[in-house]
Amino acid sequence: MKYPLAQLTLIKKRRMEEAERFLQECKLKLEKEQKELKRVEKERDKTLKHKDDKETQLNDELSEGTTADKIRAAERYIKVVDEELQKKQKKVDDQKSVVKKAENALEAARSDLLKKQQDVEKMKLHRKEWDKEMRKIEKQQEGIVTDELGSAMHTLRKKRDKSE
Repeated sequence: MKYPLAQLTLIKKRRMEEAERFLQECKLKLEKEQKELKRVEKERDKTLKHKDDKETQLNDELSEGTTADKIRAAERYIKVVDEELQKKQKKVDDQKSVVKKAENALEAARSDLLKKQQDVEKMKLHRKEWDKEMRKIEKQQEGIVTDELGSAMHTLRKKRDKSE
């Protein structure tokens, strides 16, 4: 006898395989976004180091004594570098947000895959139970046929014995 939910089982298996592929895609996307985050953090850190170096240089010049024009020019430059640092920090913050979204998508994909794996497992268990039930019914039917055959043979013997 053909399993009545075979088509549904195939559909659930296909959906599980799709969920596995999607999970892999999410993992790759997360890795890519994390690499991008590291790259923008490096850029920001490089700009921060440059700013710190310029501030140290300005402090050294102030302690040695320098002209007001040089001090103003250095302060303006530090201000420009500071604005650049703020832009790069915003890029870092934006990228952290992208990474967080990718992490959330990965978690959602994991839970979806888990649910689909459970569905497939339920279908396997149902199939085992169904097979067991079908074997039981088959044995009962064989028993009925055997009983009918035995009854028919008994009736024939009785008729044969009466006729003799």
